[in-house]
Amino acid sequence: MTSIAGEATTPLALDRLIHERIRLAIVSALAVHPALSFNELKALLDTSDGNVSVHARKLEDAGYVACSKGFDGRIPRTEYRLTPAGRRALEQYLSHMEALIRRVGGQ
Repeated sequence: MTSIAGEATTPLALDRLIHERIRLAIVSALAVHPALSFNELKALLDTSDGNVSVHARKLEDAGYVACSKGFDGRIPRTEYRLTPAGRRALEQYLSHMEALIRRVGGQ
């Protein structure tokens, strides 16, 4: 049996940035919604303010997520969108996962 890591386009070459659970959830949520507010993301992912803030910042620093800040009336509103680079990264990540599943499944 050939090792999974031995292939040229190895399924193990996952994007470590979005491999983390909360970051993968953020990019996945933003892939199906045009934009989500900080509070919408927090509720959707059922996680803390700190988790959304820290992980969204890492995705923003990588150029995967765009963040805009404004006001909804007098209430501050932070909104996130998936960038084209973020969408490509998610698609590539999913392709790698599919390749890994095919490989370990023997297909």
